[in-house]
Amino acid sequence: MFQRWIDDFKDSTGTALRLTSLAAAAAVALLVTTSFLCAAAFILVLEKYGPVQACFAGAAIFFVVTLIAAISYTVRKKQIRVRAEQAAKSTAHSMLADPMLVAAGIQVVRAIGVKRLVPILAVGGIALGFMMSRGAAGTGEAPAE
Repeated sequence: MFQRWIDDFKDSTGTALRLTSLAAAAAVALLVTTSFLCAAAFILVLEKYGPVQACFAGAAIFFVVTLIAAISYTVRKKQIRVRAEQAAKSTAHSMLADPMLVAAGIQVVRAIGVKRLVPILAVGGIALGFMMSRGAAGTGEAPAE
């Protein structure tokens, strides 16, 4: 049970590290490419229209690049959030179907006894209900970054 959690953590950490390094490499390449394109556009507009218009053209190019990067970041972040929610749902379902967990539950029932276990389960159910209601109330807010 814990090994699955550890493996999931390792996978998510490795994926995040790979994505970050790829994003950094792409950002550097995009910066160099955009710099040369901007320089070429600046020189072209400078010769034809003058320095003020050349500066405006350079600002417009960087603004478009910034918009493209922001939109792609937002889309990717949303995709990762949806995948994480789907994985959490499937993990919760598979944990309840784990035979080791069921066997441990049966051993707990044998050790404690059914008469003593009913009040403990009632208190646990109430606590779980409170946790679920607090979790549902907090889903409308955006996570702090």
